[in-house]
Amino acid sequence: MNQVMEQLTDKQRNEVKRQMALYSQGVQDIIPVEDLEAKVAKSILENRPLKIKLGLDPSAPDVHLGHTVVLNKLRQFQENGHIIQLIIGDFTGKIGDPTGKSVARKQLTTEEVEHNAKTYFEQFGKIVDMEKVELHYNSKWLSQLNFEDVINLAGKITVARLLERDDFDERISTGKPISLHEFFYPLMQGYDSVMLECDIELGGTDQHFNILMGRHYQEKFGKEKQVAMLMPLLEGLDGVEKMSKSKKNYIGIDEAPEEMYGKSMSIPDSLMIKYFELVTNFTPEELQRLKSDIASEEMHPRDAKMLLANTIVKMYHGKKAAEAAEKHFITVFQQGTMPEEIPVIKWNGVEEVSIIDLIVELELLTSKSEARRMIANRGVKINGEKVEDTNLVVQINEGLIVQVGKRKFVKIAK
Repeated sequence: MNQVMEQLTDKQRNEVKRQMALYSQGVQDIIPVEDLEAKVAKSILENRPLKIKLGLDPSAPDVHLGHTVVLNKLRQFQENGHIIQLIIGDFTGKIGDPTGKSVARKQLTTEEVEHNAKTYFEQFGKIVDMEKVELHYNSKWLSQLNFEDVINLAGKITVARLLERDDFDERISTGKPISLHEFFYPLMQGYDSVMLECDIELGGTDQHFNILMGRHYQEKFGKEKQVAMLMPLLEGLDGVEKMSKSKKNYIGIDEAPEEMYGKSMSIPDSLMIKYFELVTNFTPEELQRLKSDIASEEMHPRDAKMLLANTIVKMYHGKKAAEAAEKHFITVFQQGTMPEEIPVIKWNGVEEVSIIDLIVELELLTSKSEARRMIANRGVKINGEKVEDTNLVVQINEGLIVQVGKRKFVKIAK
């Protein structure tokens, strides 16, 4: 490392420092950090871009802000001229990553993998320049391995090393079965790095074991070892659980601007800086300035959160949409007035209906039990008046406005 740095000009050393500060922002762990600095320095010295790997098994195509944590880091590398290697696990996806699973994952069909991959491409294009991304399908090399090749690959790792995985250890201790094919998943992910000669592999902290397999197998095959960059898992809107669509604590990147802005404003204050670090395009200098302004009370936390919400909407919908969403939020939630534009639904039902049935029929909530809870929490309004009686019978009139929570409004037309 010192020999490489000595060959650099002062300007090049400053560029190494700048890139390292950028890539380190928000990262949970870099294994090892000195190798990353050496790779960046060598890249600048030789004017050779680094190869940055992200592997995906496209099993859930709806992208939310939690997924963008890694994608934003990829964008930083891409903007500095490095090569993004996006690996679609059309082969490994049929097996399923056992990470964090107490039972074996359902194996995906070829059709499911292809459909989900296409959806990912469309959504990823909102964050990285997909025209400059190297797209690889790991069936290209994994499907070519014969049985002897597979045995040789398995011979380069010990069973004890594989059993270091917490999820495997837990399943063994609780008597839950592990199929033999699941042991091959990290082997194949590591072999991907061998085939593409990756310099850096990105992933969440839950991918720690799998990503280190890349280093292990590159060494076994006589290749230069990749650096593992592990990004933290992003807590959702509840501030506790990992962001997840199933937990309903997520912000989807395809959501409407007003919905996205409103959800962003519900992020706990304690997580604001983490969101700025992980899901926005703030530079390290801008982030440091923001932290200082909040700490010195030059910026009120409410204003900081509005800046966060505006930034998130602008990244996915543009400046005008962000400004309109902010105006809507101020009008509806800070001033307490009705929004100027409310979705209109044609009512073809009965003239009188219970408030519970009305809420479910209008698809403002998915179940009657949710509707009852929302009314009990004083979260339902009819024409601006709070509903307190779960047995209320509503007379359906032209222009009737039903509000559920802070962001859901419907106007009825007959």
